[in-house]
Amino acid sequence: MSTKRGRPRNLETKNAILAASHELLLEQGFGSVTVEKIAERAGVSKATIYKWWPNKAAVVMDGFLTASTARIPVPDTGSVSQDLVIHVTRLVQFMTSREGNVIKELVGEGQVDAGLAETYRSRYFRPRRLEASQIIERGIRRGELKDQLDLELCLDQIYGPIFYRLLILSDELDENYVENLVSWVLEGLAAK
Repeated sequence: MSTKRGRPRNLETKNAILAASHELLLEQGFGSVTVEKIAERAGVSKATIYKWWPNKAAVVMDGFLTASTARIPVPDTGSVSQDLVIHVTRLVQFMTSREGNVIKELVGEGQVDAGLAETYRSRYFRPRRLEASQIIERGIRRGELKDQLDLELCLDQIYGPIFYRLLILSDELDENYVENLVSWVLEGLAAK
């Protein structure tokens, strides 16, 4: 009796590669991770990695995203203000963790690696932005916010200061800052 091979083994191998790349990223930082190190840690050949990913940046981003995507769930408390405070607070907590520091590293590396920049924009930042826009859209539907809002501008007003403080100023962020920011922005967006 023959056993079927293929997908389960491929999935196990891919998961081992993704886990290895994520572990190395957290341990050593993006600049020190190599495809060779990932292959060694995962117990596979470099050719196996290149079968599924075109370069180091792609496999490292996949490993990072696989491990971190579920860490910032989108709340739905029935209040746009509460939802945004929860979502932004979780984002700040994540971004100030070791894993969040990886995002800052990747943004830095993306300044000289256009492929990496497009990967983190399309696979990490745009999905997070879409989640945040859902919070704003729910607030509009419930009548908490003005009808004709520019969603992109609203998101920039809320999340832009967070990334400016984290990436440019390296300022500390706390829950009080988040609550004040959300309150201030929503004051201008509230339905009258």
